[in-house]
Amino acid sequence: MDKDKNRLQENGGGAGSENSEDLENNASGDGSGSAENDQLDFIMKSGSVISKKDGETIHCLTIIGQVEGHFILGEGQKATKYEHIIPLLVSIEQSDEIDGLLLVLNTMGGDVEAGLAIAEMIAGMSKPTVSLVLGGGHSIGVPLAVSAKKSFIVPSATMTIHPVRMSGTVVGVPQTYYYFERMQDRIVRFITEHSQVKEEKFRQLLMRTDQIATDVGSLIDGREAVEIGLIDGVGSLADALAELRQQVEAKQKENSTSERQ
Repeated sequence: MDKDKNRLQENGGGAGSENSEDLENNASGDGSGSAENDQLDFIMKSGSVISKKDGETIHCLTIIGQVEGHFILGEGQKATKYEHIIPLLVSIEQSDEIDGLLLVLNTMGGDVEAGLAIAEMIAGMSKPTVSLVLGGGHSIGVPLAVSAKKSFIVPSATMTIHPVRMSGTVVGVPQTYYYFERMQDRIVRFITEHSQVKEEKFRQLLMRTDQIATDVGSLIDGREAVEIGLIDGVGSLADALAELRQQVEAKQKENSTSERQ
């Protein structure tokens, strides 16, 4: 039991078992301890933090390590659990206290369906959303990065683009190839619909054979990602927050206009 508790604290995205009211109380301090300790406890449990400034409340959510899907990863591996992230996204969307979502990514990828599910959830939010790629946004991290209304990447970050792959025993080879092809089409469709990259260009990057030693695909840095239209802009944390505040202000004006009408 202690081992499971420790692992939960180490991994990001562990807020699925708590409701949004409890998380917000922990983030802002509920009188049971110092505000600083409550904030740190909230970060460890959820992999996120709520920040308030000038009347605006921003929820910062991190996607780190591997995106864990239907199978539990081994000990010692950093993971973002989709069964925790999805309920958290629902609570953010429903909360009247949260004005916007900042998604920070440093992920090596992971479970394809889990990552795509999270990306679809973010893309379907009405709240202002901005993503920032730090370090790496590899594999299924690509659709996660483009799922926000505006995406940024730091110059030193990289993104690995490669086809869907699988390890282990494969049964029914023609059927498996067909399944992989359909899954790849879903990922490409999502990425091209939520970014400016052309499908032909993206598929070219998927199938390159001269960049990854033991695989096909491409490794691109921040500026290249922006040049091909995959990410909206090269920027830092300050740039991402500035964009998010602009979205929040525009949303507040829109709501105010609707109320007057």
